[in-house]
Amino acid sequence: MSTVTIPKPQKPWKATPRQRIETGSILLISVLLAVLLVAVSPLKGKLGYVGAFVVIYLIIDYVVVRLNHGKSAGVDAFFRGLVTMAIGVAVLPIISILVSVVVRGYKGLHLSLFTTDMQNAAFTDENLAAGGLKHAIIGSILIVATALVISLPIGILTAIYMTEIRGKFARPIKFLVQSMSGVPSIVAGLFILAAIVYPLTKFYSSFEGSLALAILMIPTIARTAEEVLLLIPQDLRESGVALGGTQWRTVQQIVLPAARSGLVTALILGVARVAGETAPVVLLTGGGDGTQWNIFKGPMGTLPTYIWKAFGSGTEASIARAWTGILVLLVIVLFLFGLARFLGGRKVK
Repeated sequence: MSTVTIPKPQKPWKATPRQRIETGSILLISVLLAVLLVAVSPLKGKLGYVGAFVVIYLIIDYVVVRLNHGKSAGVDAFFRGLVTMAIGVAVLPIISILVSVVVRGYKGLHLSLFTTDMQNAAFTDENLAAGGLKHAIIGSILIVATALVISLPIGILTAIYMTEIRGKFARPIKFLVQSMSGVPSIVAGLFILAAIVYPLTKFYSSFEGSLALAILMIPTIARTAEEVLLLIPQDLRESGVALGGTQWRTVQQIVLPAARSGLVTALILGVARVAGETAPVVLLTGGGDGTQWNIFKGPMGTLPTYIWKAFGSGTEASIARAWTGILVLLVIVLFLFGLARFLGGRKVK
């Protein structure tokens, strides 16, 4: 009885040893020619090296591939290289920012950073272990969470009205939401200052800062949720109605669960829109240096105001504290993004 040997699955997209050698040679020649070109031409600096390398690599890659594989393959290689370079240009600033924040921010990390505040310490203190970010982290979480509680239901209900109900006010509301998307953060802060603080409360509190941030979050959440709901197939809505469900019951039990991942993305974008906003919280929260749990009374510190104060002090120690605050803020935002993606990717039971 003969046995049948099943061949291993082929991977035509995987580069062969010859292709790897060819690509490596092109990269090496492009680097050498770019260095030579910068040395004999007015091009200088890192930008000159990068620009010369990109142009030379695209030309050499196109010529070599065309000579070996024909015109179509050469054109494909040229545009593949162009797209790859464009991705590199887009990713390089992000990597540069992350590296800069980590390199400059790790110096201020210490064990008591998350257990102490700046109540009994100064930003200009040379001892970076004196004082911490406890008050700023607590304040940022409370203010952003309060703003999210206010803006999330309003934004999603607005999106439902524009996509599911489509009443006579749908077009004016959509125009208003689009107009609010471009409102600068300082305008939202000044609006709350003029409409609530001066005529009504007469004092600063973090709740007013949350209101200003909610104004900025609502259009982002509403527009993103609207686009997500428009992607839900109409057949799902029709099936819910065919089974005897009302419009609201169909939206509640069929449309919204189907759009859950997209709605989580809307939440993420709303938080990302306001996580680093400084102007509203500087105007409205008072920027306290002590730990404050009551968002309705007294000044409250946040990570943006902590960073703003530290940079404003102007000393080497204060600037190191500011970079540490930026690093912590970046880590918190990345953690929230990862958590939101995990929750959004879970299957509905």
